[in-house]
Amino acid sequence: MLPRLSLASLALVFAAVAPAGAVDQPMRRVLVCVGPDASMELYLPEGVVGGRGAANVALAKPVIGAYTLDLTGIGKGKVLEWVRVSLADNGKTLVVDQFTRGLPPTRIPIAGGTVDFDNRFASSASCDAFNEAPEID
Repeated sequence: MLPRLSLASLALVFAAVAPAGAVDQPMRRVLVCVGPDASMELYLPEGVVGGRGAANVALAKPVIGAYTLDLTGIGKGKVLEWVRVSLADNGKTLVVDQFTRGLPPTRIPIAGGTVDFDNRFASSASCDAFNEAPEID
């Protein structure tokens, strides 16, 4: 059995692999996706999120954000990783580049839709409209 790491230990490991300055920024959840085996969430720095809706997110150039892959339903926990987020197709598509895992970028319609983040756990995920998900209470 593997030992459990404390939250502080995980924070230190996460900080060690994070892009410079990314750990010091509060993040806001801007996307929620739910698939048959996992749920995914995307977080961006509060400094680029000016309010609700895609028009209120400053993505003129790519931004480093955080992506969660929640596998607690199958006993594997919740993974947090850095991603590069940008817009394509004249602002109609959100591109999430999971560069730390070497996966191909995922293209998500801004209005929401069904996407595949990867073929192992995060496939056929239904995503809400970008930056329209209700806040966590």
